[in-house]
Amino acid sequence: MLLSSQFLFLEIKNLFCYQTDFCSRNINFELLSNEFLCSETYHMYIPVSTLYPPPKHKLQVDEQCETVTLRDNDRMLSRLYYVTASKLSELQQSACSNGSKRTKLESFNAFLWRMVAESSSVANNDDNKTMSRMGIVVDGRCRLMSQGEDDKPTPMSSYFGNVLSVPFEEKRAREVVEKPLSWVANVVHEFVERATMKEHFLDLIDWVEEHQPVQALARIFCKPSSKEEEEGSMALMVSSGQRFPMTEMDFGWGKLVLGSYHFPWGGKARYVMSMPSPLSNGDWVVYLHLSRSQAAFIESHAPTIFRPLTPHHLNLL
Repeated sequence: MLLSSQFLFLEIKNLFCYQTDFCSRNINFELLSNEFLCSETYHMYIPVSTLYPPPKHKLQVDEQCETVTLRDNDRMLSRLYYVTASKLSELQQSACSNGSKRTKLESFNAFLWRMVAESSSVANNDDNKTMSRMGIVVDGRCRLMSQGEDDKPTPMSSYFGNVLSVPFEEKRAREVVEKPLSWVANVVHEFVERATMKEHFLDLIDWVEEHQPVQALARIFCKPSSKEEEEGSMALMVSSGQRFPMTEMDFGWGKLVLGSYHFPWGGKARYVMSMPSPLSNGDWVVYLHLSRSQAAFIESHAPTIFRPLTPHHLNLL
């Protein structure tokens, strides 16, 4: 995501590198200043110049002595699921059981984090060293478009591009699984809240300008160090298209039946996108880009929530 104080917009290609090239690389803390380590931005982003060289691919040999680079269960795949409004309400009710008010999106993300963390924990024999990271994309355009003291709109509305930030949190997978859903939802709420202020995006602009022309990477895609984290640890990034007016689009051949801007980016980090159902009935269409084993785990442990999308869900049959 390229960010410039001249144009005030982020573009995924240029400033913030594609995580495909840098995921699973470790941070070299010796290259970071104490001032940077103490900054809030450090907890979300990292200059790529501070990363160790990429690791060599670990080759595995199967029973037939054929060299392979990835186990079948670890291969990434994309799935579409249908989540009903009633199930979303149940998750929200469970996430609010401690008296806190949490949104459906926060509640769903908390449940999803727990599912993926449990899958990783099971795959690694419940090893307490397995870490699980969740990042949630926050829209900064609406924050930067806020009016100033003179009650005049900012020029942000005339610019093109996405203004995004990716706050995240890291917990031990076992902790995410064992704690109640309300606790996980509170964690989600707290780390997202850090990036929902206009000041956060203004600070991010300053940080990027200070480090140019060095590219930066969202820290959720990096490992702290090879010694601190188990091989089975994983990162999950969640975005939302709930406010995107997909059902209002008409390019001349009628209303859309189903639309998506989910894309499988080829990296190891998991990616999830939720969008409202085209029927506008409170249901969601959820796009998951996970490993084969994680998708199978979710389908087997939460089949009433994650239902594979069919034409019936879109009233096509």
